[in-house]
Amino acid sequence: MKDLSPLEKSLGVDFKNKDLLLQALTHRSYINENPKFYLNHNERLEFLGDAVLELAVTEYLYQKYENPEGELTSWRASLVNSKMLSRIAHDIGINDFLLLSRGEAKDTGRAREYILANATEAAIGAIYLDSGFSAAEEFVKSHIISKLPEIIDKELYRDPKSRFQEEAQDRVGITPTYEVLDEWGPDHSKNFVIGVFLGKEMVAKGEGNSKQEGQEKAAEKALEEKGW
Repeated sequence: MKDLSPLEKSLGVDFKNKDLLLQALTHRSYINENPKFYLNHNERLEFLGDAVLELAVTEYLYQKYENPEGELTSWRASLVNSKMLSRIAHDIGINDFLLLSRGEAKDTGRAREYILANATEAAIGAIYLDSGFSAAEEFVKSHIISKLPEIIDKELYRDPKSRFQEEAQDRVGITPTYEVLDEWGPDHSKNFVIGVFLGKEMVAKGEGNSKQEGQEKAAEKALEEKGW
């Protein structure tokens, strides 16, 4: 097993029970491949960490901002979604310490991002069990709530489709349209490639497991492409 002390340093927590941290890093696939491993997988810790994270963020927003509930809800969703949590995991270096099956270890795509996001929640659950709520809250403030000014400043709490439509109408007077460029896979697990157009110009493409997800990805890339 790897020495976890560099990860503890990144997390800002010196674990009394190192096994809690190790369990937070243990994916179900690793247990399936190593059934005699002495710890369970991280899904129960993830369940706990999700609740701790939500409370820490909610309390912070409630105490610090007088904004209406709808706005605070949007800000919170931007802070606790899987995209943000996988970004946090990369920042901290969680990826280097995950226990995965050989198959999962080779996959570096979207599935890995979900695994990383879940491991971040599991780590929060582990911190809570090991050192209490205030330590978990300190971690959340330091690594997650610290991203809030950027979210507010760049309006990242608004979905990309709405933002791209608003910018396109303001800047070039055109409402974006979306077209399915490609699709494959069985009905229960389809993949779609969606193009977003301004008139006849295709600005960007996005891929997703639904048309909606593909449109969101395309709009996100279009905002980057246009520098809006």
